Amino acid sequence: MDLNDVGVDETGRLLRDSAGFLLQRDAGGSYRLVLLRVPVDHVEKRVRIKGWRIGEDIVEVEGVAPA
Repeated sequence: MDLNDVGVDETGRLLRDSAGFLLQRDAGGSYRLVLLRVPVDHVEKRVRIKGWRIGEDIVEVEGVAPA
């Protein structure tokens, strides 16, 4: 299966580091996030993201919302 075909709908804590943004997943592990808009209001808070995997642990995010 091509990773680009895998939709992502996850909740977790949105974190920021020197390389950008991460989702610390409620299910364990983390995703590096590729975001078109910077969700500054959601940093360090629990969020829900929707998007598509573009790598093993990289998600291109279509939307970020409070969880």
